[in-house]
Amino acid sequence: MYKFCLKRFFDIVFSLILLILFSPLMIVISILIKIINKTDIFFKQPRPGKDGVIFNVIKFKTMTDERDENGILLPDEYRLKKFGKFLRDLSLDELPQLINVLKGDMSFIGPRPLLPEYLSLYSAEQLRRHQVRPGITGWAQVNGRNNISWTRKFELDVWYVDNMSFCLDLKILLLTIKKVVMREGVSKEGFATTEPFNGKN
Repeated sequence: MYKFCLKRFFDIVFSLILLILFSPLMIVISILIKIINKTDIFFKQPRPGKDGVIFNVIKFKTMTDERDENGILLPDEYRLKKFGKFLRDLSLDELPQLINVLKGDMSFIGPRPLLPEYLSLYSAEQLRRHQVRPGITGWAQVNGRNNISWTRKFELDVWYVDNMSFCLDLKILLLTIKKVVMREGVSKEGFATTEPFNGKN
């Protein structure tokens, strides 16, 4: 009942409420991004959702558009400035994903939506993470986030698919709040966020 009906109902109701409540903060963040980073406000990128269907995930843009002398974008660690790190540390860059949740692209809780090019690299077991809608936060995020291996992340994602329940989602939500407050696991050592998945790591 929860998996097939109530979860989506809660997503719609609470994403609408939160969009209204956070709209003043989102407006302020939008203005600051324009002033400080001098970039577009939103970062949109194709991601595979439920059953691998591609949608555009929406985030606040945390990186600058700085390029080298050849016009090539600088590496992530050079374009992620203090303001961008601040947004990521508090997960404020994720707020626009409430729109994705309202539209039905995503859920509040579920495996994080990754890059389309990873689809061909998954094992059959890892691919099962796409049996549910991707989430703003998930079981892997509260059990290491970017500080665990890809293999471990996918194990946790598939475990969530098999054990999804209201109580588990509530637990993940509470643990996420704790992680955000403590700023745990935001990045992996040596990377601005985490290393790319190559099918083995």
